[in-house]
Amino acid sequence: MYEFDWSSIRPGLPFLWKGMKVTLYITLVAMAAGIALGTVLAILRMAKNRALAWLSAAYVNTFRSIPLVMVILWFFLLLPAVIERIFSISRQEDTRLTTALVTFSLFQAAYYAEIIRAGIQSVKSGQMGAALALGMTNGQAMRLVVLPQAFRNMAPLLLTQTIILFQDSSLVYVASLADFFGVAGIIGTRDGRQVELYLFAGAVYFVACFILSSLVKRWQNRLKGHA
Repeated sequence: MYEFDWSSIRPGLPFLWKGMKVTLYITLVAMAAGIALGTVLAILRMAKNRALAWLSAAYVNTFRSIPLVMVILWFFLLLPAVIERIFSISRQEDTRLTTALVTFSLFQAAYYAEIIRAGIQSVKSGQMGAALALGMTNGQAMRLVVLPQAFRNMAPLLLTQTIILFQDSSLVYVASLADFFGVAGIIGTRDGRQVELYLFAGAVYFVACFILSSLVKRWQNRLKGHA
């Protein structure tokens, strides 16, 4: 019968914390960049220009149709090799973290775009008409009137997607990046206690996501109460 030994966790906490900082950094940067790009994609998808709307829809549907782990592998393995061959650039620096940030930002933008598009559509059309009647341009009306209301409506959904992003960031282990999950695996392999370290990592992810999800749910209920 397997005997659990949790003695590897306490001395490994400093290294696990360093890994968690990498995980949080990827999550926060990808959230900010993803929301910014997702906002642009959402606006373009509702544009009257069919070409722009089609390109935005193609981007969103493509990334939403491909497993994230495949996108990570493409960016970490294929694209650097292609760039190196085309531009004759030798890869001397470790670009795994930068590549992870780009990968998650571009991938999450597709999901944020759909949330933001729904948020924009939830704002009554009369708001845009009233802003235009006051002399605002379409861009000013969208930026100053529609988007603030849309973000207020969709904030809980954006945060929920960010929690999913936090969970998905563990997939960077396929590129041997030392995030929280990756460090847990390294310590577990070193000490022969992979079961304990993976259980501990899973518990940390569960507690963090449960607390954040509860806060988002309370916020969502509060917004419904003020509606």
